[in-house]
Amino acid sequence: MISNKWTKLIKSLHLKKHRKAEQLFFVEGEKAVLELLQSDWPVVALFATESFLSAHGVHSQRADLLQSCSSSELERVGTFSSNDAALAVVRIPQRSFSPPAPHEWVLVLDSINDPGNLGTIIRIADWYGIRHILCSEDTADAFNPKVIAAAKGSFLRVQLHYQPLVPLLEHAARPVYGAYLGGESVHQLALAAPGGYLVLGNEANGISAAVGQHISRKVTIPAFGQAESLNVGIACAIICDNLRRLSGA
Repeated sequence: MISNKWTKLIKSLHLKKHRKAEQLFFVEGEKAVLELLQSDWPVVALFATESFLSAHGVHSQRADLLQSCSSSELERVGTFSSNDAALAVVRIPQRSFSPPAPHEWVLVLDSINDPGNLGTIIRIADWYGIRHILCSEDTADAFNPKVIAAAKGSFLRVQLHYQPLVPLLEHAARPVYGAYLGGESVHQLALAAPGGYLVLGNEANGISAAVGQHISRKVTIPAFGQAESLNVGIACAIICDNLRRLSGA
C-alpha cells in the first residue's frame, strides 16, 4: 500500500507551490516511468504494480524507495484515470543555462500558459534535437503533471530554464527569430547562420511588445486557407522543421 504520508505528499505535488517547496514532482505511466528509470535522474520513490515490477524489476531497483501497490492506489494519488503500471516521485534537478553553440537552436517561450502546449513543445524540441528551452517566468511550470504527461519521456532530454527574457535577448549573440502572423515565409527564409533563438508567444496575445523589440527577424507560416491561426505547438513543429531543413541538418 501507499502510506498516508506518501499519499499526502504525492497529492500535494499536484500544485506548483508544493513542488517548489519540496523540490519534487511525479511521473506516471509505464513508458514515461521506464524511461525515467533508465536515465540518471534521481528517483526518490517508485510505486508500482506487481506486473510492472515483474517486467522491469532490474530498472526498478534504482529508486531509493520501492513499494508495490495496486492500480487503484496509483489512480487515487495521481492524475491518470487509468494507471496499471507505476508512479515515480522525482527530485527536481538544478541546472543553469549557458550560451548555446553557434549551430544550436534554442526555443524561447513568452508566456505559454497551457500545460498541454508546453508538454507538446518539449516533445517537438526533443524530436528536432533542441536541448534547451528558455521560458518567461509566467510560462507554465515544466513539472506540472499535465506537462510531464504531454511531454512523455522528452522532459528527460530537454532542459527548461525560467528567467526574464528581455535581458537575455538584448545581449543575444545569435539571430533571434519570432513567430508572427505576418513576417518572412518560413518556406523561403534565408538563414544568416545555422542556429539561433526562436521565440514563440502567448496562445492568445502572441509575443509581448517588450520581447518583440529584440526580435531580429519576424517569420510566419504562410496560410492557404481561411483558418485564423494555428495552435502554438503545431506552429512550433512547422517552423522547427523548416529551420532544420534550411540549416541543412
